[in-house]
Amino acid sequence: MSARAILALLFLALLAAIAGGAAYQQSRIASARAEAEQARQQLRAAQAERDAARDERDAARRNVRVVTQYVDRVQKVYVAGATITKEVPVHVTAKADAACTVPAGFVRLHDAAAANVPPDAAAGDPDAPAAGVTLSAVAETVAGNYTTCHALREQVIGLQAYINSLPAGAPE
Repeated sequence: MSARAILALLFLALLAAIAGGAAYQQSRIASARAEAEQARQQLRAAQAERDAARDERDAARRNVRVVTQYVDRVQKVYVAGATITKEVPVHVTAKADAACTVPAGFVRLHDAAAANVPPDAAAGDPDAPAAGVTLSAVAETVAGNYTTCHALREQVIGLQAYINSLPAGAPE
């Protein structure tokens, strides 16, 4: 074999080695790019998870604030209602109880309104006295009903405040 043939074979071997090295290096670069992309995806997922946790934490803080405000307001309503009920004997005296007969028709109408049903028209004489119902008992019942109404009002106000505190498009 001539020297030129040996040189040509060596040159071809060198070119094959360079091509093999380049292919190997290209494979390493592609692998590194794939790992980098995977790491970027994991980072985006972790950031999304972090953001969701922050949103949840912030929502929980808002909820605590709204619930605390609601509980405080409802507690004030019940305290005021208890104070009013305690004052019934002062403002509706035994003399007023004796002077005022509460008719059965009034009691039936009040109970129907409280139950949100039409009153029973055939329930008897509406002008007959209601057994055991005094004017002071009516006053206590009305005060209790208004207390409940005001407490429910505060609950609705609290729920509206909660809804208004949510960011736009929040899924809650």
